[in-house]
Amino acid sequence: MSFRRSFSRSLPTRSRARLRPRRRVAALAAAAGLLIAVGCTSGGAGGGGGGTTSASPTARPVGNLSAYYGQKLSWRECGVPGFDCATLRAPLDYARPDGGQVKLAVARAKATGPGERIGSLLVNPGGPGGSAVQYLQAYAGLAYPAPVRARYDLVAVDPRGVARSEPVTCLDGPRMDAYTQVDQTPDDARERGLLAAAYKEFAAGCARRSGPVLPHVSTVEAARDMDILRAVLGDEKLSYVGASYGTFLGATYAELFPARAGRLVLDGAMDPSLPAVELNRDQTAGFETAFRSFAEDCLRGPDCPLGSGSVTAASRRLKAFFTELDARPVPAGEGRELGESLATTGVIAAMYDKGAWPELREALTGAMGGDGSGLLALADAYYERQGDGSYSNLMFANAAVNCLDLPPSFAGPDAVGRALPSFVKASPTFGEGLAWAALSCTYWPEKATGAPHRIAAKGAGPIVVLGTTRDPATPYKWAVSLAGQLTSGRLLTYEGDGHTAYGRGSDCVDTAVNRYLLEGTVPPRGMRCR
Repeated sequence: MSFRRSFSRSLPTRSRARLRPRRRVAALAAAAGLLIAVGCTSGGAGGGGGGTTSASPTARPVGNLSAYYGQKLSWRECGVPGFDCATLRAPLDYARPDGGQVKLAVARAKATGPGERIGSLLVNPGGPGGSAVQYLQAYAGLAYPAPVRARYDLVAVDPRGVARSEPVTCLDGPRMDAYTQVDQTPDDARERGLLAAAYKEFAAGCARRSGPVLPHVSTVEAARDMDILRAVLGDEKLSYVGASYGTFLGATYAELFPARAGRLVLDGAMDPSLPAVELNRDQTAGFETAFRSFAEDCLRGPDCPLGSGSVTAASRRLKAFFTELDARPVPAGEGRELGESLATTGVIAAMYDKGAWPELREALTGAMGGDGSGLLALADAYYERQGDGSYSNLMFANAAVNCLDLPPSFAGPDAVGRALPSFVKASPTFGEGLAWAALSCTYWPEKATGAPHRIAAKGAGPIVVLGTTRDPATPYKWAVSLAGQLTSGRLLTYEGDGHTAYGRGSDCVDTAVNRYLLEGTVPPRGMRCR
């Protein structure tokens, strides 16, 4: 498994009450509050549940991509009331656009009115690997602020390799079960070998099952697909809402097409200038920061499973419990067990949303008493394991995109060993496991096509970057860095817990973002919200 993923997993306030663990964390992917909006548009977007949409002439470039930019979308009902769907074509390889093609799933919720329609607002929940279509249909198209839904057509496209768009596949359910349980804190050479073998098997499965799409699921290619969609929708500029990894996708779009980037909101920002090992180490520190906030909250109550005393003592207690599970997993129901790796995943899953903390306390209490079902449910939901034992495409696409976008963190197990002290310093609770998780891309069958670099996007309009001060998955300093790299970046700070900021209950954040999306008003410099 790999935790090198930045996926928005926040719950809207109205959904937080009384969700069972599996339902709650499964909902996290569909309920992130984030927005990356860009630009006003001209031209219509078809009618009703059907019709067609085509590019405006001024948005259509000449050359061998013209057939893609000039295509028409045939909208149809797609089984979810209030939404219609279509299929977008894009070249498999932009270096050879006359070769094969990929088919990308698109969904739309038309502007509800009243008020003049601004254009299309593309949304992406992050990942990489999160289904934007599912996010739109389960959350954004229903729960985004009413004034935004009134004046924008909300649109989503599953990026290439993700969900309904030429999905990458790697392992079947039983093999994925085994993969998620491999010991990620190896104690000796034999266990290090088993971990490396698991990563190799995963990578080989992706190569064997995913065919020609595997070398062509990079963020750059996904951003180019977004520009085709922008044109086909009839928009002069892209309006986009991206969270977490979606901020990297949005920033990449602005870098490639600055003149076509309008109002961008990048929520829970990534830092494109960092190499993979630094991203992993920073994220490791982010999970430690989030855990310490959780522990402080837990220790205030009389029933905290982490005991009493200091946060440092609570961290040691949790780490000791993980060690116990490494030696003796506990029953978790349905013939399954909870070991160290799945327990760690369950705890980390709950760090994405402060609303999940009560469930985490309950799950830890149960696991420490010999019932691992609660933590296992959290881990299963994080991995999107279905009730029949199958898995969604999320983790497969996550690895495929990450491993193409950046060279691997480590050359091999020995390099991980040398880096362990810095990871443990960043997180005494999770550092060792997350360092070994960063080994996964080392054995990837495709060579990375991207490299760390600063993104300035010179020529783009104002871009709003949101950062949460105690964000576990995209540390606040990444937002500060990205806002500083972007020539037109403007940082909006949310002082709080959880992953991403928009739609998390802060009227200050929501009002500022809404004004930007609807009026183009940029938040004042240095603005901070609670």
